Amino acid sequence: MEPDWTRGEVDGTTVDWFDPPAKPRFALLYLHPVGQESLADSAVFTAELRRLNLGCCAPHGGERWWIDRESLRNLHPAMRARWDLSGKAIAVAGISMGGQGALRLAFEHADLFNVVAGIASALDYHDWYGRGTPLDARYRSREACRQDTATLQIRPDRYPKHIWFACDPTDEEWFRGNDRLDEKLTAMGIPHTADLTTEAGGHSWSYFEAMAAPMLQFAVKSLEADSRRLL
Repeated sequence: MEPDWTRGEVDGTTVDWFDPPAKPRFALLYLHPVGQESLADSAVFTAELRRLNLGCCAPHGGERWWIDRESLRNLHPAMRARWDLSGKAIAVAGISMGGQGALRLAFEHADLFNVVAGIASALDYHDWYGRGTPLDARYRSREACRQDTATLQIRPDRYPKHIWFACDPTDEEWFRGNDRLDEKLTAMGIPHTADLTTEAGGHSWSYFEAMAAPMLQFAVKSLEADSRRLL
C-alpha cells in the first residue's frame, strides 16, 4: 500500500482511504476492476491524487460487478463526514468492471454524483453472463443482465453533467461498448468527453495508469466548476 493510504470499514464494507496532504475540497469514490486492484497499490494514481489534493475512498467489492449500488450510496455520507465536504464535492470513477459500475451508479443517481469517469469500462458486461461469475446468480438471463447495463440507463431528463470515459482502441473486449456509449450520448445531445483514440497497451495497467492524470484532472476541474455554480 502506498503512503497516505489507510484501511478501514464503513457499514461492513472494507475501504481504502487516501488522505491528501491538506484538507481536500473534493474527493473521489473509486471502483476497482475485476482483479480487485486498489488505487492504494498504484504509485501513479497515488501521486496524481496527492498532486491534486484529492481525497479518495476505494471500497473492496470483490467480483460482484458493483451490482449492489445501495452500498455504494452509503459511502457518500461517510466521505462527506471524513473530509467535511458538500454534497456536490464527490465524483465517482472506476476501471473496467469499476468503470461500468461508476457510470451505472451516476446515471441512476445523478443527484449524488454529478461527475463521473470510467477507464476501459466493461459496459457490455452481459457478455460475461454464463461464465460462472456472480452475474449468473444476480440475473435470470443474459437479456436481463443487458437491460441493467449503464448504456441502457441513460435518461435525457436526468444525467450527470460531467461525463468522461476512455478506452484503448486495441481493447478488443470492451472498446465496442465504449464506442456505443459515445454514439448514444452524442445522439441524445448529452455533453461528455470521450477518448477512444489513445493507445497505451490495451486492457492493461499500462493503459489505466496512462489515463490516470486525464481522468483525475477532469474530475477536479468538473467539481471546481460545480462548486462555482453553487456560489
